Amino acid sequence: MTNILVIGSEGFIGKNVIEFFNKTKKFNMFSCDIVENIYKNLNYFQIDSNIAEYDFIFKENKIDFCINCSGASDVSFSFSDPIYDFRLNVYNVIKVLNAIKNYSPSCKFIQLSSAAIYGNPEKLPIKEQDLINPMSPYAFHKLQSEKICEEYFNFFNINTCIVRIFSAYGRGLRKQLFWDLWQKIKLNNDLILHGTGNESRDFIHATDVAQAILLIIEKGEFNSTIYNVANGEEVYINKSVELFCDIIEWKGTLNYNNQNKIGYPINWCADISKIKSLGYMKSIDFKQGLTDYCKWVQELN
Repeated sequence: MTNILVIGSEGFIGKNVIEFFNKTKKFNMFSCDIVENIYKNLNYFQIDSNIAEYDFIFKENKIDFCINCSGASDVSFSFSDPIYDFRLNVYNVIKVLNAIKNYSPSCKFIQLSSAAIYGNPEKLPIKEQDLINPMSPYAFHKLQSEKICEEYFNFFNINTCIVRIFSAYGRGLRKQLFWDLWQKIKLNNDLILHGTGNESRDFIHATDVAQAILLIIEKGEFNSTIYNVANGEEVYINKSVELFCDIIEWKGTLNYNNQNKIGYPINWCADISKIKSLGYMKSIDFKQGLTDYCKWVQELN
């Protein structure tokens, strides 16, 4: 049976990947993160957040695929502490790849990158080969992690693949638009949000992110190959916010301050021809996924 290691297994995407892959019952799943192994999972590896070392994992276990879901994901925080962001999003990537090179060179590596590297694209939908324009240290570091994957493929023959995830959401996400909106709605009847509301994103449920990664494992290329992971649907922020408010039956007033946050692109929509060629079809539409997310956040209180 194929052995798959998920690094960052306790994070939002990592947990969803583990859950989705476990349901297929096709793989032996290994997990790795910085938190204590509270579930006493024998296939769990805890690493030190300050001195992350991965050699022992690949030296002592045969890993066929490694999915790196770890890293910092806060654009704003990357401006205030770029060194921390670099360490999590760049330095740790090269440490994992070097461990693979030294102890498990047949292991195929999947790096979770971000659509943030595109910045504000010249046209929509965005193709993998389009110009890139990072607008934050976070986005720049994600681009550097991609270049490291290219380096290890070209110079050390390590099979690598990059997935540029657009706007992932779903149960367990405690940051970004819908989480922040929920936190404000609980305390206010009058809200002012950043931007104009005419910004757009290409939302994809975390379950479908996991589905896309599975398809890449089964059918994808690992020549430092890049895949957009999204649904190819441009959703405007004001419409998504209205839908969120309708689902939770919030009756307050809502306005926008017409000021975009630094480092955040304006409009996104992905060309997903490459991932569709592997058989990708969304399993959770946006309204369905957002309704489930609203149910989750309401259950937290």
